[in-house]
Amino acid sequence: MPWRVILVVFVGCLSSILKPASAQNFTLQQVMSGTFNSELQASPKGSRVVWMANQEGKRNVWVAEAGSGNSAARQLTAYAADDGQDIGDITWTPDGQSVVYVYGGDFEFPGRPDPNPALLAGGVEQTIFIVPVDSGKPRRVAAGRSPSVSPDGKILAFLGKEGIWSVSLGNDAAKPELMFHARGTPGPPMWSPDGKYLAFTSNRGDHGFVGVYCIGDKTITYMDPSTQTDRYPEWSPDSRQIVFVRTAGGGGGAGARRTGEPWSIHVADAATGAGREVWRAAKGQGSVFHPLATEQQLFWTPGGHLIFPLELDGWEHLYSMPIAGQTGGGAAVLLTPGDFEVEHVAASPDRANLVFSSNQGDIDRRHVWQMAADGKAGIRQLTNGEGIEVLPVMTASGSVAVLRADARVPIRPAFVANNGELRDLAPQLMPADYPAKKLVVPQQVILSAADGMKIHGQLFLPATANDGKQHPALVFFHGGSRRQMLLGYHYMDYYSNAYAMNQYLASLGYVVLSVNYRSGIGYGLNFREALNYGPGGASEYNDVQGAGLYMRNRPDVDPARIGAWGGSYGGYLTALALARSSDLFAAGVDFHGVHDWAARLNQQAGGDTAADPNVTRIAFESSPLASVKTWKSPVLLIQGDDDRNVAFSQTVRMAAALRAQGVEFEEHVFPDEIHGFLVHRSWVTAYGLTSDFFGRHFKVTPSTHALSAPAETLGGPSAHLAMRIAARQDAMEH
Repeated sequence: MPWRVILVVFVGCLSSILKPASAQNFTLQQVMSGTFNSELQASPKGSRVVWMANQEGKRNVWVAEAGSGNSAARQLTAYAADDGQDIGDITWTPDGQSVVYVYGGDFEFPGRPDPNPALLAGGVEQTIFIVPVDSGKPRRVAAGRSPSVSPDGKILAFLGKEGIWSVSLGNDAAKPELMFHARGTPGPPMWSPDGKYLAFTSNRGDHGFVGVYCIGDKTITYMDPSTQTDRYPEWSPDSRQIVFVRTAGGGGGAGARRTGEPWSIHVADAATGAGREVWRAAKGQGSVFHPLATEQQLFWTPGGHLIFPLELDGWEHLYSMPIAGQTGGGAAVLLTPGDFEVEHVAASPDRANLVFSSNQGDIDRRHVWQMAADGKAGIRQLTNGEGIEVLPVMTASGSVAVLRADARVPIRPAFVANNGELRDLAPQLMPADYPAKKLVVPQQVILSAADGMKIHGQLFLPATANDGKQHPALVFFHGGSRRQMLLGYHYMDYYSNAYAMNQYLASLGYVVLSVNYRSGIGYGLNFREALNYGPGGASEYNDVQGAGLYMRNRPDVDPARIGAWGGSYGGYLTALALARSSDLFAAGVDFHGVHDWAARLNQQAGGDTAADPNVTRIAFESSPLASVKTWKSPVLLIQGDDDRNVAFSQTVRMAAALRAQGVEFEEHVFPDEIHGFLVHRSWVTAYGLTSDFFGRHFKVTPSTHALSAPAETLGGPSAHLAMRIAARQDAMEH
C-alpha cells in the first residue's frame, strides 16, 4: 500500500480514537481546560482587585472592579504560551495605579536554579515586572522575587542574589542596587508604614532572627535575638514597633507534634531592637505554633490589639489580646469558637476589619466571614451554600472579593454582594466547551478505617452507577499530607487538577472515592497530628485499608477491579496500598511518591549518620520499599526529574526494586519538570497515561474509554500515546 494511503488510513484511525465514545460525555482535554485563578489581591485604593489566571498553562494577570454592576475585567499581560513560567508575588503600588508581579522561577523553593520544564533553549530567569492598570504594557524592573513597594511608591525592595536590593520606580532607566547583605537566608522585605524601615527574616538554620534595616542610617538591627527561631513579623501602625512569633529552634522531626516547647509572641523596638515577650502559649494543647494558610499570621489593629491564630481547644481559631502593657502570659480572648478551622485571613487596608474563610458548619467546604478588628461588632457570615469560598480580600472601599468554586466549575474570582450573592468578576475566562453541566456532584461519605477511626471522603458516581452492574473503582489519595479534598474544585492548582481527573474517571464508568485520610487538615489538631503517622508508623494505612474495604463491599463495585492513585504523599499511600494489599488493590498509579522514609529523613537532615537508629528503622518499616516482596499488583510510576519536593531517586529505587521483584510496572519521566507540573500538557499527558493504564488493566475498552489528549502533532507525545493505544487495541482484537 502506498505510504500516502497508509498515512491517510492512520490519521483516520487516529481521529476515531480521539473522538469521545458514546458513553463518555467529554474528553480529558475539555475537563482540564477550566481556567484556574489564584493570587487575588485587593488594591489599597478604591475597589479594584487583581489576580492571576492560568488558562491551560498560559498565565496572565487580570484586574477588575469589585462591587460594581459591571466588573469590566481586563487582562494586563499577554503571555500566550504553555511554557511552564509561573506568575506570583503579585502586589499593588500604594496609589493603586500599577501592579508589580514576578514572572518565572521557583516560588516554592526560591534560590534554587529556575525550573525550565518546557526546555526553552534560551533559559529562564525569575524577573520582576510592573504594569499600569489603566494603560501600558509590563515593564521589566529587575531579576529577583518578593517585591515590596515603599509607602510613597518610589522605591521597590526585593530579594535578589546575595541580599535585599532596591530600584527606583520613577526612573525607567534606573538600575537595581544592593541595599544590604546579611548572613543567613533573608526573607521577603516588609516596609514600615512610614517608609523609614525595612523588616525581614533571617534564617540561620537551627535558629532565626527578625531584622530591621534603617533606610536613613543604612544600619541593620536584629530584634531581641535568641537561640530560637523568629518569624512572621508585623509592623505596628505607628512604625515604632514590630511584633513576631518565636518558636523553638531546629526542626520538629518525624511524627506527630501535638505538644512541644510553647511558642510565644514578642514585641521589639524598631530602632533599638530591645524586645519583650507579650504572650506565651501554655504547655499542652496549642503549645506548638500552627500557621494560618495565608502569609500574614499576626494582625495589629488600630485599637492596639493583636489578633493571632491558636489551637488551644484543638481547632485553629483566632484570638485577640491588648498589646500595651502586656508581659508573657497575658490573657487572650477567643474570637471564633466552635469545632471548625479558620484557614485564610486578610485585613482591610486600614486594618479595621478582618475577613476569613473557615469550614464552620460545613466541614468539607469553605465559606467566608467578616468581623471588626476590635471584636466588638461580632462576626457576620458573608457566604454559604454548596459552593466553596476561600482567600477573601477587602478593598479600601469596603467591598469583599473571594475565590469561589463549586462541584462543576473551578476556582474563580467573585464579588460578594451585601445579600451574600456571589457575582463572578470574569466569567469570560471559562472556555465555551468546558463541560460544566456534564460533571457529577460528589457525595460526602464517612467511612471507618481499619482501626475504627471515622474518615471523610468524596464519592464520584458514574452515570451508569444504578444499572445493576458492578463497576471498576478507584481510590484517590491527596498529597501533603496537610491537605483536605473538598466537595468541589480545590483552591490549589495541583488538587484542582486532581479533582478534574476524578471527574473524568467517573465519566469513564469508574466509581471514584477521594479519601481525606488522617494527618490531613480540616478536622482538628489531633486528626492532623495523628499518632504514628507517616514515617512514625504509617498509621494512615488503616485509612487505606478502610477505603479499600468500603469500595469492595459496595454492590456497584467489582471487587476484582479496585485501583488506587495519588501524588506525592498520595503516591506514598498508593505504593503502600499496592505493597501491603495487592489482594485488595489490583493496580495503581503512583505520582512522585515517597518510597523510603528513612532515606528522605536522612536527606532532610543533610546526611546526618548520627540519626536515632530506632527512628530510622521505624521510618523504613513505614515505607513501601519495606514491603516490596508482597507487592503483586501492576503500577505506573510518574515523576519529573527536577522534582524539588520528593527526590527523583525515590522513584529510581522503587523501579529497581520492582524490576528485581518481577512486578509488572510502567514508568513515565518528564525531563526537567518539577513536582507540581508547571506545563499544562504535562498534566494532560500524565492523566492520559493514567486513564490508559487503568483502562487496560480493568478492561475499560475504547467503547467506554476515550483518549484523553489531542494529537496536536503527529510526532508529539499525544500522537505517540494514540499509536500505543491503537496498537494495544489491535493486539486485543487480533
